[in-house]
Amino acid sequence: MEENLTYKSAMEEIENLVKLLEENKLDVDELREKVKRIAVLVEFCKEKLHSTEEEVNKVLKSIVE
Repeated sequence: MEENLTYKSAMEEIENLVKLLEENKLDVDELREKVKRIAVLVEFCKEKLHSTEEEVNKVLKSIVE
């Protein structure tokens, strides 16, 4: 995954790729590559959300203790 990729930039890229898919202007090869890229970005976002949730829970737990 790219070093500069953030959750926000990944979501923006997903949105842009979905628009391309919705416009139905991609040939089969482009479609395959765009769908693969979306899958990579979705996995990145899921991991980012999961790690953020864990960090927030740790902070909240330390506040309570």
